[in-house]
Amino acid sequence: MNIGVRAHDFGRINIEELAEKAAEKGFKCIQLALDKSLSGYETEPGFLSPGAATHVRDVLYKKGVNISVLGCYINPIHPDLEVRRKSIERFKEYIRFARDFGCSIIATETGSLNADCSYHPDTDKEETFDIFRGIIEELVREAEKFGVIVGVEPVADKHTISTPQKMKKLLDVIESNNLRVIFDPVNIIPEKECEKQNEIITQSFDLFKEQIIAVHVKDFVIENGLKNGSLPAGEGMLNYGLLFKLLKKHKPNIAILAENNSPETFDSCIKFLKDIYNKS
Repeated sequence: MNIGVRAHDFGRINIEELAEKAAEKGFKCIQLALDKSLSGYETEPGFLSPGAATHVRDVLYKKGVNISVLGCYINPIHPDLEVRRKSIERFKEYIRFARDFGCSIIATETGSLNADCSYHPDTDKEETFDIFRGIIEELVREAEKFGVIVGVEPVADKHTISTPQKMKKLLDVIESNNLRVIFDPVNIIPEKECEKQNEIITQSFDLFKEQIIAVHVKDFVIENGLKNGSLPAGEGMLNYGLLFKLLKKHKPNIAILAENNSPETFDSCIKFLKDIYNKS
């Protein structure tokens, strides 16, 4: 079982501390959002270099930790066109240097017509999908030049790609081996349809199991009739038995990246994931 962690759950620290703490907890891999995780790293285009990237890679390698996913979470359809373009160029910079980090996947969610990615009624429209498709296709064509992968993470209710069907549609219209899915089962379950989680998880695997390239794991509960999806794995209602059964069948040894943890919850989270995985 290839268990990893979202690096910024350790806080924003230097790379030596991150490597030490990740290895100490037994994580084999991480999802690394540079600006959230590492002190001294900036988000401005032009900051990265091969030297900076290989330094991060080498420090992690010495502790037996690799970067499974580079997190460059942007709002690809930001309403401010200048901000949108700047974000796209930053993502392209991650694409160019991903291999120097020892990583082949750069990930983002799919955004909203609101700057903060909150609900906007027009995000769900066909013309918004077309704008988003054009942006992702631009990123994928750049990724093809460098032999890396754009990982797209669907999010229910608020984002451009909000359902398994829309994710499948995006994969079909762009049609590239350099476009894949970051699958977060909690994120793809609609707030008001949590009782359909088994159906939605199964449907996702039916539609695009071949394209799933990494998995996020956390948990959710229902509060006041709505989903609260901000819990560590094992503290909520997600059907991990079903998820791990499907992963073992279709995606063995895929990176399983824990989210929404703190140093106090890492040990219990790892134990829960291993116990359920072994029983599935």
